[in-house]
Amino acid sequence: MSRYVAAIDQGTSSSRCLLFDRDGAVAGAAQREHAQLHPHAGWVEHDPLEIVANVRAMIDEAVAAAGASAADVAAVGITNQRETTVLWERASGAPVANAIVWQDTRTAQLVEQLAGGDLDRLRAVTGLPLSTYFSGPKARWLLDAQPELRERAEAGELCFGTIDSWLLWQLTGGAVHVTDVTNASRTLLMDLRTLDWSDEALELVGIPRALLPEIRSSSEVYGELRAGTALDGIPLAGILGDQQAALFGQACFEPGDAKNTYGTGCFLLVNTGDEPVASRELLTTVAYRLGAGAPQYALEGSIAVAGAGVRWLRDQLGFISSADEVEALAASVPDTGDVYVVPAFSGLFAPRWRSDARGAIVGITAYTTKAHIARAMLEATAWQTREVLDAVRGAAGIACHELKVDGGMTVDELLMQLQADVLGVPTIRPHVTETTALGAAYAAGLATGVWSSPADVRANWREARRWEPQLDPDDVERRYARWREAVERSLAWAS
Repeated sequence: MSRYVAAIDQGTSSSRCLLFDRDGAVAGAAQREHAQLHPHAGWVEHDPLEIVANVRAMIDEAVAAAGASAADVAAVGITNQRETTVLWERASGAPVANAIVWQDTRTAQLVEQLAGGDLDRLRAVTGLPLSTYFSGPKARWLLDAQPELRERAEAGELCFGTIDSWLLWQLTGGAVHVTDVTNASRTLLMDLRTLDWSDEALELVGIPRALLPEIRSSSEVYGELRAGTALDGIPLAGILGDQQAALFGQACFEPGDAKNTYGTGCFLLVNTGDEPVASRELLTTVAYRLGAGAPQYALEGSIAVAGAGVRWLRDQLGFISSADEVEALAASVPDTGDVYVVPAFSGLFAPRWRSDARGAIVGITAYTTKAHIARAMLEATAWQTREVLDAVRGAAGIACHELKVDGGMTVDELLMQLQADVLGVPTIRPHVTETTALGAAYAAGLATGVWSSPADVRANWREARRWEPQLDPDDVERRYARWREAVERSLAWAS
């Protein structure tokens, strides 16, 4: 019997492969970074061939690190940076251009044109506003940039994919052109209810259906590896976009279950059950679908600045020399001295979506020290998370009773305590913090019988540390009102 399930975690800055045992523990891992390409202001690209080469190498290195062989691995899952877009030739498998990364903003003028003054014109179908963030406009831009590509796309000579589709095609030797519901739900092209490509969206965005992959579930056998790696012949059996993978890896299977991933920014997802919930403040997305089962949905709130704020304190202000020093500096004062930092460096994301906002530090007096500002920066992450959860409650009527957390900033115990205090519910860090890769492994293992049901996944999940609320709720509400006042002062600053 196979001992492991492998997960390919293809992220914005690096590719990794991890092998997990049946208890969800990491048995072997490897990682390699890839280049970030910026040919023009606002453009962000990746070399798709570099990503594939790195993934192939990471598979072999992770298998070797675990002291394993193909016979020890039951299945492979993929989790990936969402929205990043690749077009390639169906016959040769060669990309026609570099991948356009989710952060890229070159489609801003196109999005305005498509919106015609109404950014929400596809929201009822796709759950998303028209935005440079999503994949559909990126694919349209590529077709417009090289006019001959549109003719080839309509003739079925080209393939579109997010990174999951690109990797599946390459790792199966061109045998499989599919995506899963979580990644498809981030293209601005999929109908959330039918889980098929929307004719309305395809017509508006200008994408030929012949270009698109087949939409499948998040947990089923798609094909076998045929890429000259140590795992050739092993089934590829799970796909989840990175934030949905973290939700799955955190065993958030019931309505109201919530996770927050703390990195450069924050991505908070709340399971809303088997019906999509509409919201003008949050993104409605597919959480996962297991085989032929009913899809599960989520509301997502993205926060632009979390860890990036700590880096700003380090790199721009020189308050600290390394990011891990911020906790001690912030803990050296008992509170912020009524100082609030609004880190709207390039606008505010959920739930306000104000591109005209700019950063503000409010309440400075002669008493204020760098410790107060550092603590206020940490509190800003907690307050923004509170705003997102309040928006979830308003849209779905769901009250979250605890928040599961993952990501690099969860090592900051002061921040985790502040988060529990601000939300008034426990903040919980799991024993296995590789939740994104673990979610992809679980999806693949469920499709191949390694685990029999989500109940097995839930049984594997173990709590490592819990922070309970400690502050007086009335004091929290007073300070929350002050935070909102500070945010109001940051709005309409950029013209």
